[in-house]
Amino acid sequence: MNTIEKIRLENQKSDVPEMGIGDTVEVGFRIKEGGKERVQNFAGVIIARHGTGIAETITLRRVKAGQGVERVVPIHSPLVASFKVTRKGIVRRAKLYYLRGQVGKAAKVKSKEVGA
Repeated sequence: MNTIEKIRLENQKSDVPEMGIGDTVEVGFRIKEGGKERVQNFAGVIIARHGTGIAETITLRRVKAGQGVERVVPIHSPLVASFKVTRKGIVRRAKLYYLRGQVGKAAKVKSKEVGA
């Protein structure tokens, strides 16, 4: 094992839950303001997944105040505090980019609830 692989394995998170395309996920981001640190949640539907290993990212989408908001989240980033899967989506596509053009109920993904 070379040096780069050792560094990758050291920085890779082990507590990441199983997440798939179409799942609704709540991600907690560590935010530093002044001398204080807090966790801010961003909840959205996973519309894409890219990369492998430590370079893996997911794209989350949600609609806030009638405006679509997307955020690319590096899964193994130290700024990501937590992941929580709130809904499992039932989809038949690898990328859900078509949701960008949908409005209202049409933009929803069929789902089955995850037990608490």
